Amino acid sequence: MTKAVRRTNGKLPSDLEDLAQGIADQVESFLLALREIARSEDPGRAVPLLLLEVSQLLLAGGRLGVQSDFVPHEKWEPDTSPDEDLDELRERLADLLSDINDFTEVFDPYNDPPQLISARLSDDLAGIAQAVAHGLKHHKAGRGDEALWWWQFSYVSSWGGEASAVLRALQSVVAHDRLDATGEVVINT
Repeated sequence: MTKAVRRTNGKLPSDLEDLAQGIADQVESFLLALREIARSEDPGRAVPLLLLEVSQLLLAGGRLGVQSDFVPHEKWEPDTSPDEDLDELRERLADLLSDINDFTEVFDPYNDPPQLISARLSDDLAGIAQAVAHGLKHHKAGRGDEALWWWQFSYVSSWGGEASAVLRALQSVVAHDRLDATGEVVINT
């Protein structure tokens, strides 16, 4: 697999401006929905909504993943204001999803043997929010090239894998709820 690089000179061509705006819109939608879901008290409604929101964010990540690597104009990332503290969001999600918060995933399916790791939906969702919000700050500050670089890099290095694991866990909860013949309801919808 060859690695292509797409350098910017600080001004994005219109196709990349459109991509950056589309990703920014999706990130804002995800962050807004995640905050609203965390405020709710109905895990049965939260699970399918989280499944939908994480799926949509992964679609945005996939759009970044197929692009050549972005290299921003500036060699160093410009300073931004401190990242938002998402501990309250994490705690609200942990309370809301307490019955299903802990899950196990295969860290890298290509490791031999595969490595299983323990994870928490609330931790991964808050981590994803932190990563994509950081790129959004760059976008809002008019640094579209830096935003694209950050979203792409963090998609490949962190939030893409976390979102995939969260998606799989949420889909599993929905599948167990709908298909298990035990009569036990995992989530109330």
